[in-house]
Amino acid sequence: MMETSLYLPVKSFLEAAGYVVKGEIGGCDLVGLSEGEPPVVVVCELKLSFNLELVLQAVDRAVMSDEVWIAARVSAKGRGREADKRYRDLCRRLGIGMLGVSDTGQVSVIVSSVSPMPRTNPKRRSRLVKEHQHRRGDPAVGGGSRAPIMTAYRQRALICAAVLNQGLVRPRDMKALAPDAGKILLGNVYGWFERREKGVYALTPAGEAALLRWPQSISFTAESAAVSTSSSPAEST
Repeated sequence: MMETSLYLPVKSFLEAAGYVVKGEIGGCDLVGLSEGEPPVVVVCELKLSFNLELVLQAVDRAVMSDEVWIAARVSAKGRGREADKRYRDLCRRLGIGMLGVSDTGQVSVIVSSVSPMPRTNPKRRSRLVKEHQHRRGDPAVGGGSRAPIMTAYRQRALICAAVLNQGLVRPRDMKALAPDAGKILLGNVYGWFERREKGVYALTPAGEAALLRWPQSISFTAESAAVSTSSSPAEST
């Protein structure tokens, strides 16, 4: 049993509450944004059981969110921390909501997150919102930490790799698909690109391997470009 098994039930719970939810953003297992500007930011951290580490994670996330939840499996025998009044009272005093997930995937509210957490670090909150809004779809399952996270930057780098693979070799020709293509190709963070001459790039073997791992479906014309991607959440995390 892994923490990622809690992701879909909790994601569905928060989506039913009106949030757009994505996994593994800014170190958080789940991040939900409400509609409107500025959006309400909700963060949820996942563990297989309620423990002190989960509360400490929630306290850290409080500085960049408006509402914090922790979620864990509830004990079938009713002997988990969720049954400990002291643990529930601690979460209540800190303004941290508790969600219990049953073996069947049913989510229940153990402690409500009634009062919004104070915004004490606007910079971290802003980074969280920006990454959530720029990430295309929800390619990463929350709760995982052993494989590369499909960030918005990685998604744009994959678009550049796919376009190179189809014959466009100059960053200026890729702007409709990836506005910062020039910086991505020049920075070459993942080692996917090779500069052949000024303003001309090619894929490295590492770039070709990345496209095999995260296939991209790209279509473009001389005048305009359109992009769609397909990647399995299990492979993207």
